Amino acid sequence: MAGLINFEDENEVKQFLDNLGVEYSFQCYKEKQPEGCQRLADYLEGVKKNYESTAKVLKHNCETNGHGESCYKLGAYYISGKGGLTQCLQTAYSCFMRSCNAGGKKSRDACHNVGLLAHDGRAMEGGTDAAIARQYYEKACAEGFAPSCFNLSALLIKGNATGLAPDMPMALKYADRACELGHVWGCANASRMYKLGDGTEKDEKKAEELKNRARELHGIEKEQQLKFGE
Repeated sequence: MAGLINFEDENEVKQFLDNLGVEYSFQCYKEKQPEGCQRLADYLEGVKKNYESTAKVLKHNCETNGHGESCYKLGAYYISGKGGLTQCLQTAYSCFMRSCNAGGKKSRDACHNVGLLAHDGRAMEGGTDAAIARQYYEKACAEGFAPSCFNLSALLIKGNATGLAPDMPMALKYADRACELGHVWGCANASRMYKLGDGTEKDEKKAEELKNRARELHGIEKEQQLKFGE
């Protein structure tokens, strides 16, 4: 049938991939399609392994088109200094912030990374900014991102010297939510809080249920790791 590629023919596959690159470049730079630019970046990274060219396309698509996925990936490049970019946590933070606010399939991951960098403090001029960390963890948690729910719980348990006071009831709320989303340490922390009565009345039954859930999730994680290593 016309149009089918014989993937056992090396030359035919090469021609097909080269044509894809030309098509994506046309979509990006001639038709000015942000999705075309993202496809071009994925192609350059995944097929050509040309990380410097990938970085240039991501930078164009993020800065010119405000494309959320490209901004997210560009932020990751700045974290590691990939693609010839100068490693810079502040620039990565800006990219993640832009991706978070743009929406799209990488939005919640980007919001979580904004929270991480604000929590860590190295990307912030004044050090840790617990208020921003809380704000962006909350955004990612609301989108069902379990690590953000857990980090938010931990942040609210400890409080912060910059003015964020401990809030045990809210910490328990987010630990519960992390557990619901399958975060083993969210279950463990929530179990401990119910057992001790931190942020709630003591509830031995609930504490035991959550401890068993933590064990179950831990067992699943270990099983997955073993399968991955086989």
